Amino acid sequence: MLMTTPSSFAETSRRLRTFIEGGSGLAEADFSALAHELFTLQFTHVAPYRHLCEARRMTPNLVTDWRHIPAVPAAAFKELDLTSLTASERTGVFHSSGTTVHRPSRHFHSAESLAVYETSLLSWFKRHVLPDARDCKSPARFLCLAPPAAQAPHSSLVHMFAAVSRAFGAPDSSFVASVGADNSWLLDSAAALGSLRHAEQSNQPLVLLGTAFMFVHLLDTLAQHDLSITLPPDSRVMETGGYKGRSRELPKTELHTLITSRLGIPPTAIVCEYGMSELSSQAYSLFTLHSSLPFRFPPWARALVTSPETGREAADGETGLLRIFDLANVRSVMAIQTEDLAVRRGDGFELLGRATQAEARGCSLLAT
Repeated sequence: MLMTTPSSFAETSRRLRTFIEGGSGLAEADFSALAHELFTLQFTHVAPYRHLCEARRMTPNLVTDWRHIPAVPAAAFKELDLTSLTASERTGVFHSSGTTVHRPSRHFHSAESLAVYETSLLSWFKRHVLPDARDCKSPARFLCLAPPAAQAPHSSLVHMFAAVSRAFGAPDSSFVASVGADNSWLLDSAAALGSLRHAEQSNQPLVLLGTAFMFVHLLDTLAQHDLSITLPPDSRVMETGGYKGRSRELPKTELHTLITSRLGIPPTAIVCEYGMSELSSQAYSLFTLHSSLPFRFPPWARALVTSPETGREAADGETGLLRIFDLANVRSVMAIQTEDLAVRRGDGFELLGRATQAEARGCSLLAT
């Protein structure tokens, strides 16, 4: 049984990393105990969060169920410093994606919190994107349809790609994009095509990582050159994120069909990822030959689908707004209310997309 008395952030981080590295499940009672411990720490040390909780009359001594821990709207990360880190402790910050016109969300990190982030990331990524890694004689090459970290130091997605490439990829793994003057990502088509051809000719598996809009740019490039690549067996694709007006939009099924036809990747080797700059854990959805499986977070995170009107948890099969409780968010806020619509599917969820303005307003009301 986990400790239930408040400890230091360092102690909580250490125990969480030990649990994650152990690779076991987390009993409901243990998750609840650690969630309440973290809630108490964050209530005490994150002033804007404490003010929100007090306004809602939800303090640690009154909350007995982790589902009732007050959730902060994701948009609040744009306006408030939702962190327990002092200015001198902050070694980095992740910004939400978007154009320079909008003020981005800010998720501050220290070396300690990034260590928790990467421990969470690597464990769940390997299980879903590299399930056969132990059987491989040599690591696969990673091809990231994104700029390198030096060009996008505040992108949590680029940090993620760099971390998994470092941990699991071959030395010649690469990033094949740059950041444009308007902060958009520009695909280096020649470099991408060169890497794809090299993988096909060398018969070395390739792990291809990118956002949906960058995959559209890659697929359009292949179509313009009337090219189809047959990537080696054990190659994988992980796609994430929406389009945000950066390319033509494709339904998920059409995007995956094109990936299969142009890159030779079977549907069962395509993985979808759900993540946010405000979170430290990711959810993944796998595909079978005929359908997709629900998104699921790791045992140290929970996702609730809630009614925007009442805040109550939706029944299985019902639609609502996604609320996430991420224990790996040690130094910020663990409970995040998103503006993403989802359908509850057992202990997972089916992602529908962003809520409308009316639904988002309902989401905002839940946090007041």
